[in-house]
Amino acid sequence: MERHRSPSVFSPRFWIARGQTAAAALAFYTCLPVPTAWTLEFRGIAGFAPAVGIFIGALLAILDALLQGVGIPILTASALVVAANIAITGGLHLDGVMDTADGLAVADPQRRLAAMSDSVTGAFGVMAAIAVVLLKTTALADLHYGRWLALMAAGGWGRWGQLTSILRYPYLKASGKGAFHKASVRSFRDAIPGLVLLLGLSGVQWFLDGDRAAIALGTALGGSAIAILTGAWFARQLGGHTGDTYGAVVEWTEALLLCLLTALA
Repeated sequence: MERHRSPSVFSPRFWIARGQTAAAALAFYTCLPVPTAWTLEFRGIAGFAPAVGIFIGALLAILDALLQGVGIPILTASALVVAANIAITGGLHLDGVMDTADGLAVADPQRRLAAMSDSVTGAFGVMAAIAVVLLKTTALADLHYGRWLALMAAGGWGRWGQLTSILRYPYLKASGKGAFHKASVRSFRDAIPGLVLLLGLSGVQWFLDGDRAAIALGTALGGSAIAILTGAWFARQLGGHTGDTYGAVVEWTEALLLCLLTALA
C-alpha cells in the first residue's frame, strides 16, 4: 500500500493547505469577517494562534495611533483599545478567565470542572475579569513609548502560552471547545514558528532602537517565562487544562506581560 506523504514546502498544495488553516484560525479566534467562499481547515489552528495574536495586536496598535492622533487622552485610548480587543475576540478568552476563576474558587478539586462548566458566572469570575481588564488598561496607559510593539508582543506571547499548554498538559474533558486542539497539535515543533515570530518581533524592537535593547530582551524572556509559568500554574491547580483555561492563559499572560513592560520601560 502506498504511504501517504505530506506535500513538500515547495508545493502549491502545501501553501494552499496552510492558507486554509490560517484562515480557519482567524475565523475561530476572532470575530473578523472571513469570506464564506474560503475553504477552512480547522485541524492544527492552534499552531497559528501566536500569529493571530500578533495580527490582533497590530490592529489594536493602528486603533491606538488613530485615537491618540485625534487627541484622545492616553488613559481613555488605552481603555478603548482594551475594549476593542474584547470585541475582536468576541470575549472568547475573557470568558475562559471567568469560568476558570469560578472553578478554582471551589474548595473541592473534584467539583471544579463542574463549576467551570456552569453557564452562570459567579462572583469570583466577575472579579477576575475586572482584574484582567484593569491591569491591561492601567499598564497600557503607563506605556508612552513602543505601545504598538507591546500590544503585538502581548497578543502573541499570550497565545504562544496557550499553545505550549496544549502541548504540555492533558486535556481534562472528553469533549469541549478546546478538545480538538489537543487532538491536532501533537509536537513541540508546532510551537517553533510562533516562537520565531515573537523573537523576531523583539529583534525588530532592538533594530529600531538599540538603546532599548534591554526592553527587547526583557520582552522575549519575560513573555516566554510568563506564558509557560501561567500555563503551568493552572495545570497544577486542576491537573491539566480545558478550553476555559486555555483562554485564561491568554488573558493573564497578556495582562502580566504588559505589567512587566511598564517596569522595564
